[in-house]
Amino acid sequence: MDLHLKNLFDRFQEQFGSGPGLGPGSGTCLMKVEGITSNFIKSLFKASAALYRTEPWRRLRPGHFFGVRVGKDSDWSGKKQLFPCSQFIGGDGGDIGFYMFRSENDAKKMTGSRETVRVPNVELLRVTFELETLMFPSNRKMIKSLSLEASGNDRFPVIDVARCTSSGELRFRNPALEELKFVYAFMRAISLVHPLLQVDKEGGPNWTRIIYFEPFIETVDIQWPPEMARGHELVAVTISHPPGQAYEEKTSSTASSTPTKYAEPPDEATFLDTRINSNSSSRQCAMCEKEVNGDQSLCCGRCRAVIYCGSICQKQHWKESHKSMCGLYKAMMEREEELVMKIFTFPCSADQPCKWLESLGIHQKGMWRRKCSCYSHCPFGLLPVKGGLWDSWGGLDDEEYPRDSPFHNHLRDGISSPILLSGWSEYYNRRSLPLSSPVADILSHPLTVYYILSALSISSKNLLLKGKEVILHYLGPEGEMDWMPAFAEISHLLNGLGNIQIVMVGPEVPTSLSGTTSGISSRVRVNLVRGVYQEEATYLPSPHVIVALNCVLDKYASWGGALDLIKAMGIPAFFTEQSEILCANAKQVLRSAGLHITHPVTPNPFRSPVKNHDSSSNLPSYSNGFVLGVNT
Repeated sequence: MDLHLKNLFDRFQEQFGSGPGLGPGSGTCLMKVEGITSNFIKSLFKASAALYRTEPWRRLRPGHFFGVRVGKDSDWSGKKQLFPCSQFIGGDGGDIGFYMFRSENDAKKMTGSRETVRVPNVELLRVTFELETLMFPSNRKMIKSLSLEASGNDRFPVIDVARCTSSGELRFRNPALEELKFVYAFMRAISLVHPLLQVDKEGGPNWTRIIYFEPFIETVDIQWPPEMARGHELVAVTISHPPGQAYEEKTSSTASSTPTKYAEPPDEATFLDTRINSNSSSRQCAMCEKEVNGDQSLCCGRCRAVIYCGSICQKQHWKESHKSMCGLYKAMMEREEELVMKIFTFPCSADQPCKWLESLGIHQKGMWRRKCSCYSHCPFGLLPVKGGLWDSWGGLDDEEYPRDSPFHNHLRDGISSPILLSGWSEYYNRRSLPLSSPVADILSHPLTVYYILSALSISSKNLLLKGKEVILHYLGPEGEMDWMPAFAEISHLLNGLGNIQIVMVGPEVPTSLSGTTSGISSRVRVNLVRGVYQEEATYLPSPHVIVALNCVLDKYASWGGALDLIKAMGIPAFFTEQSEILCANAKQVLRSAGLHITHPVTPNPFRSPVKNHDSSSNLPSYSNGFVLGVNT
């Protein structure tokens, strides 16, 4: 019967063509793969179902190639990546699935304008999502006997390896167990990262329907299913678009290390006058740490990120460390354009915080006192408070700050529900705030917390939608302890549904405030606890989510114990960092603690629009600039 169906399909393809793809499944069955277990088959089907739910075919077409790296080359037979290039098919008709190729060149040769081209002696791995009613009986029997998870309503993945002979005939075989392991890691990773692709509006001709994307590279830690771990629970999977020689593997890397974005060094070190205006703040040489006037400093002529006092320090720094990091810094600098929030009309650069605040008329006023060093002598949480909300916002005009009032006319299906925000533009519009108002700089903290609870953490979002309470452990608070009026905005965003208890824990909590509870609104209350998290956690209510904002994980040794506890608890935890280089350092710290990154590094839509200035670097830096997560 299987052979008869195969002949029918062959005749159909010969007469009508198959569209993008190589046609229906070949009749291979995973039960016949040597060494495979039922549990791993179930894991494969779960991973494919999760990928199917993300609907990559809505945006991706066969011409969108992705580079793939799973672990180290030495992890695989032949000491090289098994399928370093992939494409999705089905977005413009034909089969629904994805193909994985031995090389990018093979992928290009097989990708025609309308159909998949049969190229002799080219081998590829196919994953096609087929209707159960059209599958071969052996696969239907496997699905029923193992109770395998469906992809969508009635589709299941069929995995095989295809090769076209010199005569044009297709030959199929079952994938090897090692190849299935590679595919599993890819499916888990691509389902996380493909939604992060940013459209390049100027990247293609206006007449084409194909979407062009900005160059992209991201690494996520994937957990092997228990039946495949064999002592290594995690593997780093890197996805890039377009594929290419974007990585260089370091011999000292571990199984879960991140490949390094690499750029060839210039023939000779080059320099560039930064020419910062004369009233800018002084800079610091990255090599000797000597202070130098901004208009007299130099920066690397390739990446333009690192500051030097002169050519001697630049050359020395190049030899000692910068040569290996220059390409990465250059890529980070190129992202600055997309990180800048151009919607705002107030000055969004604060190289001298006091002067920036003075230009807005809010220096040394209200909550803004934590935005410069003038009140650094006053412990966090103990700024003198006078007056009401107007004073807290530094005397801004009434229409320039959010009032202590609900959002109007927000109903979903006729009932009240939490307000789900996409970014600053929507928030300012809902609050009728002018884009000249700088309140986003402070509101970044509470709205980032709300964004995590209502958008990134599925469990807390569901609790809020059901009108229940969410308990949040907030680690390492500092200046935000003086911003409680801003955190009250979370209550209005809840819109009459659900409650949030925020437990702020950290060594900077004043002794006089430790143990106190602040009911900042009817639906949000804040508890303050002095101490390090790992020592205080047993006395706290169990959390649904853990957050740490602008945490600088690689700076403080006390994070080690907190991360060990987060791993043991298995609670979803989200971290924000101000720059991509801090994110890279944070990922290394998290991996060293045995935590795998399940929410990859992404720009935070509620990052502060005000650019921070590091004395020795020009790298884009914003408060709560990027968010990443573990245990999610």
